[in-house]
Amino acid sequence: MKIDGALGIEELSGVPERVRQLESAGYDGAVSAEIANDPFLPLALAADHSQRIELLTSIAVAFARTPMLVAQTGHDLNAFAKGRVILGLGSQVRPHVTRRFSMPWSRPAARMREFVLAMRAIWDCWYEGNALDFRGEFYTHTLMTPNFTPTNRGFGPPRVFVAGVGPLMTEVAGEVADGLITHAFTTEKYVREVTLPALERGLEKAGRGRDDFEITCPVFVVTGDDEREFEARREALRKQLAFYASTPAYRGVLEVHGWGDLQPELTRMSKLGQWDEMGELVDDSMLEAFAVVAEKEDLASKLRARCDGFVDRLMCTFSMGKNERETLAALR
Repeated sequence: MKIDGALGIEELSGVPERVRQLESAGYDGAVSAEIANDPFLPLALAADHSQRIELLTSIAVAFARTPMLVAQTGHDLNAFAKGRVILGLGSQVRPHVTRRFSMPWSRPAARMREFVLAMRAIWDCWYEGNALDFRGEFYTHTLMTPNFTPTNRGFGPPRVFVAGVGPLMTEVAGEVADGLITHAFTTEKYVREVTLPALERGLEKAGRGRDDFEITCPVFVVTGDDEREFEARREALRKQLAFYASTPAYRGVLEVHGWGDLQPELTRMSKLGQWDEMGELVDDSMLEAFAVVAEKEDLASKLRARCDGFVDRLMCTFSMGKNERETLAALR
């Protein structure tokens, strides 16, 4: 299992030191997320200040951009990083796409499938010399002249991972991507009963096997160096889980456990701004279904037990504490 660490910086000036820390500690990948910052700029800096570590976006919002823009950015980063980039794409949810990015929204799984295929057609034009003639329902790309074709093509296109929660998007990832990024708001039961069967359907459509594909999974963790830190993390995670559970798109995860009715109630409370009260509805059984709850010395073994059999890359968005190198070694 590969282990990826978060760049987790608010200022670009912090990227060089952080990526050197991750590489020195032995992480396999460094992850840049599109939250309050651009997801791609940190990877350019990280590429310039590292040697071997893989560089991932998890995620960049695909529908805020066009396939041509992402194909070009992905190419530039991968060429600069000498083949170390993984382009992680996600759909986001409708309000963010339409109201924050002012971009169109419809049939997200079908749109993502076409988005990735359009990028691959653009890359086939650049790297294989094929004529660009992609005509889809959502995207059309039919013009590429020599002066707009990159010349630094030695490392080829980046690998593409697609983020998915529901079965339709997961199936798309299996069909057209090189990997799946699961959401942290998932459970082992949901992955085994919903995610993996959907992924297999997508892989079967593409005529591929599981060996040609990577699943990367972020995991919620409750731990701490003392009881006070442990309890603070537990309560903070209750609120975070309540926030995610209030999203209609994630109701399917709750329904697998019989918690589906909780989603509309949390949505109602969120509209009233009752964020602290929402966390009180997340009981211990729900917390432990979504998170690894462990003392620091037991963290590696419990993470391995959670991920065993289906996770190829573990995305660590949490601190491993003072024994980081030992924990990384134990996870592998």
